[in-house]
Amino acid sequence: MSPDYENILRSVESLSADEQRQLIARVAYRLSDCNVPGSRVSILELQGLGKDLWRDLDAQEYVDRERSSWNG
Repeated sequence: MSPDYENILRSVESLSADEQRQLIARVAYRLSDCNVPGSRVSILELQGLGKDLWRDLDAQEYVDRERSSWNG
């Protein structure tokens, strides 16, 4: 593997689990057909997208954490 790949992998490993999940979602989107100019996607194709990312998160805790971040 290239040195760039190894450096990126080390950087990813230093991220929190939430940041790693966000990164995975962004990379997956970049590699998906959804990102091809001129392609059309039905909103129904998004059903269930990322559900594994949220499986172990309590929704209320997440919302509370997000709200508290708004206040600095």
